[in-house]
Amino acid sequence: MPARLVLVGYRASGKSTVGRAAARRLGWRFVDSDHRLESELGPIAAFFAAHGEAEFRRRESACLAALLAETGPQVLATGGGIVLSEANRAALRALSAAGALVVYLHADAACLAARLRQDDGGRPSLTGGGVADEVPRILGVRDPLYREVADAVVDASRPRAEVVAAVVALARPADEP
Repeated sequence: MPARLVLVGYRASGKSTVGRAAARRLGWRFVDSDHRLESELGPIAAFFAAHGEAEFRRRESACLAALLAETGPQVLATGGGIVLSEANRAALRALSAAGALVVYLHADAACLAARLRQDDGGRPSLTGGGVADEVPRILGVRDPLYREVADAVVDASRPRAEVVAAVVALARPADEP
């Protein structure tokens, strides 16, 4: 069984919700990189507005490096843009090569936009438009990057319980309890 499970995917794909539930089922610690960043920077949308995307991405990368350096079994939910940095993608690939499991929670643009229309979670716009309206364009750029770092892709448009079960099954081989 891998000692680390990392969830990547677009906003509203369920990384935090699925990650928390998977960690409970696995008996591992759960860490959310966005929550860790908020504890350091304050609300992400406010930091983003005050300092810009480039500074946010720099701080996000530093947070990822610190989280990946931690030891012990954990489920890590990453921010949706973590894959934009080649250095972050290299770190995720290296972690995977060392035995961790990187899972892409994938949902199509229509599903993600619908979720974001229901609750955008205070996420900042990345294009200056509506958070839900920008999904197709941004997902088109990020999808290949998520797939590049992922050991497995899970359909995150399914009911949460099914997604959690699929993620846990990937992390725990069939012959383990």
